[in-house]
Amino acid sequence: MPDATSRETIRLDKWLWHARFVKTRSLAAKLVSGPGVRVNTLSVSKPAAQVGAGDVLTFALGARVVVVRVLACGQRRGPAPEAQTLYEDLSPPAPPKDMSRPVPVAGGRPDKRDRRRFAASAPDRLD
Repeated sequence: MPDATSRETIRLDKWLWHARFVKTRSLAAKLVSGPGVRVNTLSVSKPAAQVGAGDVLTFALGARVVVVRVLACGQRRGPAPEAQTLYEDLSPPAPPKDMSRPVPVAGGRPDKRDRRRFAASAPDRLD
């Protein structure tokens, strides 16, 4: 007879792969092995750490911090709509885009005015 406190769990690296946060399971293991992955505010460094429904994961993907609540463990790495049912996104909204710097036009070369604006907004090398 199963215990009332037992719950279905899955390896953290496998769950990240099932939920499509990373492309491969080995990349998920590298993400977990590096610094900055937390499960319920506790730092985790082993890909074999167990997660289940109700756990809150915090990790960095690129320049953004991702906070998700695990809703289900998942049985397979299915299509994206199926993967999105495995978690609830609690991430903070992305900061507004910095519009003070000019954005280069794809395929176009910056003119003299654009180059001056780039140079004016760049920090001095001696600072």
